[in-house]
Order: sequence, then C-alpha cells, then structure tokens
Amino acid sequence: MVACGSLECLRTYDSSKVIRFWSLKYACMKWICHICVSIYVGYTVIIDKRYQEKDNIISSVHTKVKGVAQTDERIWDTAEYTIPMQGVGSFFVITNIIMTENQLQRRCPEYPVAKAICSSYKSCKKGSVDHQSNGIQTGRCVDYNATIKTCEVMAWCPVESKKTAPVPAVLKSSEDFTVLIKNNIHFPKFNYTIQNIPPNFNTSCTFNKITSPLCPVFRLGDILLAANENFSEVAVEGAIIGIEINWDCNLDKWFYHCSPKYGFRRLDDKTTSQYPGFNFRFAKYHKLNNGEEQRTLIKVYGIRFDVLVFGTAGRFDFFELVTYIGSMISYFGLAAFVIDHYISLCSCCSCCKSPVKEYHFRKKYETVLNPRQVMYVSYVDEPHVTVIKKHLKTSLQCTKGDVFESHPEKFSDAVNCRTKDSDKDSVMEELGEMRTLQQRRPNGSSSDRPAWCCCGKCRPADKRHEQLCCRRKEGECITTSPLFERLVLSRDNLQDTLLYKEPFLDLNGENVNDKLRHCAFKKYIHWRFGSFDLEDRTVIPSCCRWKIRDTYPKVNGTYTGFKTI
Repeated sequence: MVACGSLECLRTYDSSKVIRFWSLKYACMKWICHICVSIYVGYTVIIDKRYQEKDNIISSVHTKVKGVAQTDERIWDTAEYTIPMQGVGSFFVITNIIMTENQLQRRCPEYPVAKAICSSYKSCKKGSVDHQSNGIQTGRCVDYNATIKTCEVMAWCPVESKKTAPVPAVLKSSEDFTVLIKNNIHFPKFNYTIQNIPPNFNTSCTFNKITSPLCPVFRLGDILLAANENFSEVAVEGAIIGIEINWDCNLDKWFYHCSPKYGFRRLDDKTTSQYPGFNFRFAKYHKLNNGEEQRTLIKVYGIRFDVLVFGTAGRFDFFELVTYIGSMISYFGLAAFVIDHYISLCSCCSCCKSPVKEYHFRKKYETVLNPRQVMYVSYVDEPHVTVIKKHLKTSLQCTKGDVFESHPEKFSDAVNCRTKDSDKDSVMEELGEMRTLQQRRPNGSSSDRPAWCCCGKCRPADKRHEQLCCRRKEGECITTSPLFERLVLSRDNLQDTLLYKEPFLDLNGENVNDKLRHCAFKKYIHWRFGSFDLEDRTVIPSCCRWKIRDTYPKVNGTYTGFKTI
C-alpha cells in the first residue's frame, strides 16, 4: 500500500491488480478448486450445523441399583452389595468378596510373604514395618503352620489369609442386577432443561439399543456385553466401566431433536498384571461383652460404573451463519494459490518448461532487484537489456549478465523529436539505417583504443564500471548513426525538452551546456532502455558518454562519471 497523508487516506481506496489469463487449463483448475470448496462449505454448514450458536451442557446424575443375590451362606440385598458413591456420577457394585472375621488386636504370625518368612529371631527386626505387612514386627519368629515360620506382628489378628480373589466370583449372579440412571441436563445459554426419562416411561422396560434405545434402566450384564467384556470374568477381580450419555441437541423448531445416546466401554487397563481390576477393603466394628473391640475385615472386588455425560445444543443464529460463510470465502483463494504455485513450478522445473508457461510467469511475476547491487547495459547488436548483478572483477564490457527484458523500440519518441512531417519521414528512414548498423564492420580502429572496445570510439577508463562499449561484437559505433545525432545530440530537440519543463529557462546562461549534456544523457537512456524504475542504474557506453561531453563540454573539463553505490 502506498504511503499517504492522514487526510488523503480518508479519501482514497486501494485495490489489488488482477492479471487475466486466457487459458482453458487454468480455468479448469480454478473451477475444480471452487467446486471442491463449495462442496466442503455446503457439507459443513448442513451436516455440522455451522449456522447454529452452540452451548455446552450442565448435568447431574442420580443412580439406583436393584437386585437380590443368594450365596451358600447368606442373602445379599441392595444395602450390602452397593457402596456409596466414590465420585460424582459413579456407583459401585460388589461382585466378589474375601471376609476375615473376629479380628482382635493381638500378637500373631504374619502372613507368609517373602519378607515375613523367617528361620530365627535374627530374621525379624522389632518395630519393622513393610508396605505388604499387616502389622508391626515384635522381633520374634513363630510358627505360622506346621511347615512355615513367619515373623510375629502386632496387628488385627488373625491376619487376612487369602491374597487372591475366589473363582468363580461370590456374587456372579449380580449380572442380572439393574440400575436406573436419572440424568438432568441444562443449557444455560438457551435456558433449556430436559431429562433422560421420557414422559411415557415404562418402569418395567430394560435398555436395548434397537428395541428400547431411550429406556434409562440398564441390566449390568448387558452393559458389560456392550463394552465387549464377559461379566463372569470381570466379576472375579473387578473393573471400571464407563457409561457414556451423549446429548446432541438441535433446538431449531423445524428440525427439533434432543434425545440421549448411550455408549459403553471399559476405562481401566485390563492388560496390566500388577494390581488388576478394582478392589478395596473396609471393616465393620463391634464391641464384645468385655468391652474389647472386634472387627470383620472385608476385601471387596467389584465393578465401578462411571456415568460420563457430554454434549452440546445448537440453535439457528444469523450472525453465526454470516461469520462462518465469511471465513469460508477465503478458501476460494485456494484456486489462485494452486494456479500460482503451478506457474512457479513450471518455470523452475526444466521438464515442464515451455514458451507459453514462461510467458505466463513473466506476466504474473515482476522481479524487483536491489538498486544498490545492479547495473543495466544495452548493446546496439543485442535485442535486449542486460542486467549485471554481481561485483565486477574485470571490465563491465567483459562481465556476463542476465537478460532483463526485450529491448523497447521507441518509434513514437523518435518521431516526436521532430516538428515537421517531412522530418518524420527522414527519421523513419534513419531508423531503418539504425537496424543495418548492427551488421556494419568498422572502417578502422584507433591505435590507442582500449582492449575492451569493439567500436573504435571508446576512450580509456580506469574504473571497471566505466569500461563499456556500445557493442558486444566488432562493428560500427552507434555515435556515427544519424539517428544518434538527431535523437541525442540535436540542440533544437534538447532545448525544446528543457523549455517544456522550464518555459522561462535562459538558454544563454553560463551553465546551459551542463543542462543540455544531462538532457542528452536522459535522451540516450530513454532511447536505448525505455522507461523503467531503475533508469538511474543504467550505464552509458564510453563512446556515447564522451561524444555527448565533447558536444556539450563542461567549463572546467572535469566530469564525475557514473557513481557506484
């Protein structure tokens, strides 16, 4: 964007310049990209409902487990096999149990784990505690049974004698227990509340993904089956099962839908060999007649069910639709990116190059070089302007450069230099003569001409950037052309140009030659290079420069020459 004053910016508008290519290939690429983007935008707007304003869910969960189980010793009801919630939205059902009854605080042998087995008192350290022990060692080694001795501990005795869960599970019949899940949800942004229990709820129903997908009563065995687990196997050591309730609500009146979808999966890692499943211990205490405290230690295995509720609600919002479509409009620029990348790739890859693709590349991209690092030269026997972009290690004449652009032919400028129609005809004839100048051979060469000179008119120069001839190969000097006299050296033309810029310029002043000389330099540059941004970095050949200087000399005879930066 061009810099401008504060007031000018308020009254102006800047727009990008667009280049149009008449190409069926590029047009097909553009429309393919536009169609793909349109399909994507349409899909996301309709399927993902991007036209809706969204709100996250707030949820509460309440569960009730029902069922009765019988073992060899007792009847288990809800109060015994369900444990109060261990977290928000979770419940626990006992499936297996190890009971150690009538424990009193006494001295007794430790359970024979590796660190508790002993052969003498020396193996037991008084006051020692191990993370696997049931109490504090007394320092004595006593008989655990007829074959094994263990360190004596001060603990609740007798210590727990079973370390592995019973197989099969004690409460394997809990597979037929049912649980009622009450889930109330609220979307505060829309002030909308709903629950998972339908209005016509049948209390005798049981959830089935096909026949009763909205029933909130679940059989425990069906839950594990849906989670791809076997209840009998899981019941031995326990597990953690997730019950997922997904609310994807569409609150638009014309497409209203707000019902839960249930999913089930196992949350714990069943592949681990250490501490598998889910278990914990608790104790029931009571006092004997003598006032001594006694307890029953209970180690329970079971399934913890975590109810996970998530979801969103959406409702049509005009601003959401406009915002999304506005953001998607930028995707249509993908077509321009793809085509531009294709043009750049074709211009760089040798296998894809063609004159048409190179032409498109030149039209699409304009190379801007650092003006401090380049010089431009023009030879009369070459049809293009040459750019030199490297440091000079030899004369400028012998330095190879790159083609910058085709040489501009300014016929109109040449004709406009004359004021009479007859002169225009003569100039056109001289233009034709100028073209034949490229094939002429020099009549002779001066004995003192520099080695880099090809026209015989150049003068020696110490600076490398001034060692430049008007020709690349041997031939006639451009200064001998009548067109050079008329376009560059003609005093009438130069004076008219100066008066055009300064109508009241004194042409008889002391420094008029300086102005005529500088104007002649610009005439030559405009003739041989055309008009472009870096014309101040053009280098005028030595023969032409000295021809102009001789015609319009400086008073003191000293010249600054071309300045390198």
